[in-house]
Amino acid sequence: MAEYPPVSYFFELSFLDDQDLRADTQFQSIAGLSAEIQTETYREGGENRFEHVLPVRSKYNNLTLKRGLSKDSGLIKWCTDTFESLVIEPKNLNITLYNEEQSPLMTWKVVHAWPKKWSVSDLNAEQSQIAIETLELHYRFFTLIT
Repeated sequence: MAEYPPVSYFFELSFLDDQDLRADTQFQSIAGLSAEIQTETYREGGENRFEHVLPVRSKYNNLTLKRGLSKDSGLIKWCTDTFESLVIEPKNLNITLYNEEQSPLMTWKVVHAWPKKWSVSDLNAEQSQIAIETLELHYRFFTLIT
């Protein structure tokens, strides 16, 4: 039986090293799991047909987490404590994608994450929408756990 592409709506985020944040992880979307290699260009004297492109380092984008606004949240307390004190307390977390039988397909371990931005969607009396909070986390790197 051939494997088909998995759906992306059955996922879980879990904090690995903080009991207060373990249950506070229900998100409607997670974006930003991407990596790229930064490069430098080197021009060789006498060679005018091309430039050498050399790999320098890997770069990882920020994670963007979205969910309905939460009133009492350990996660938001972690964010506001960071913003008010400028003391970074990084956390490690896992993002797991499941199949329709609730078996893990892929897990990404995100290392040394900390809150960089927190925002609430616009409040608008003319629209009937759920208030969404968006949390942006900076992190060092992620690894794929098999």
